[in-house]
Amino acid sequence: MGLFGRTDQPQPAAPPMVNTAQPELAPTATGIAPHAEARLRSMRGEGAKPKLFTSDLSVNEFMLVKKAGFEPLGLVIGSSIYHIGYQMGVWNQNQELTTLSQAMYYARELAMYRMEVEADILGADGIVGVRLDVGRYEWGEQLAEFIAVGTAVRSLDGTSHRTPKGKPFTSDLTGQDFYLLRTMGYTPMGLVMGSCVYHVAHQTMRQAWKTLGQNVEMTNFTQALYEARELAMDRMQHEATELGAEGIVGVNVKEQSHGWESHVIEYFSVGTAVTPTVPITDGMPAVPHPTLSLMING
Repeated sequence: MGLFGRTDQPQPAAPPMVNTAQPELAPTATGIAPHAEARLRSMRGEGAKPKLFTSDLSVNEFMLVKKAGFEPLGLVIGSSIYHIGYQMGVWNQNQELTTLSQAMYYARELAMYRMEVEADILGADGIVGVRLDVGRYEWGEQLAEFIAVGTAVRSLDGTSHRTPKGKPFTSDLTGQDFYLLRTMGYTPMGLVMGSCVYHVAHQTMRQAWKTLGQNVEMTNFTQALYEARELAMDRMQHEATELGAEGIVGVNVKEQSHGWESHVIEYFSVGTAVTPTVPITDGMPAVPHPTLSLMING
């Protein structure tokens, strides 16, 4: 069972960003930058500027998303600069550092939430091609910026494809995979994730001497990393269950240290929860035949 369940607005909420260069634009209650909301509303055609879209999709992805029945509305971004607290692990004990696990999870949730707010402003049904990145800066050793980026899309036929909770769906699938998923009678419900920050016990001097010069499994390390991965995976699966999904596709399990001491590591699992849009029987829709493309450079 996952420890950290999702909410409509992740907690604790970050303070709103204030733009001192434009004091007439009040900070938004959601924490997104005031100029972000103004830019997105202008993209919808509000005001004097003409309506337009932005996207980080490739040309192939852009056309396949359109062929899947959706139009790109705009590039949406969520950001959260988070102070990562400190938690000491027992040097000779394998254990999860729950304070750090919670921090890494909620920081990503804040970024995801703000990205979804931007998609709401555009009137989107969902967000495709979502990327989650973590960056660190020299001016803040204990700070990390969590960024969520994707392309907001809307159904061309006017049918709502939002989640049962009324939120835009999210997916990290490529435009090609999104098209194939929709063609085969499935739809993405949401990007689901699980995080586990784990302290791997140090070897004792006795253990080091016993394995010196031998080919032998380091069971202590094996068990620690196995457990950390399983916790991250279990939490991701718990999120998919909460969404009522049939399964998760495109799962990726990442191992990162984020500059902590050498025996502290984060396992982060992420994937797209999916469900059938129509009853799937033995008569599955025909898979489109691949076509041969030759790139000719003159």
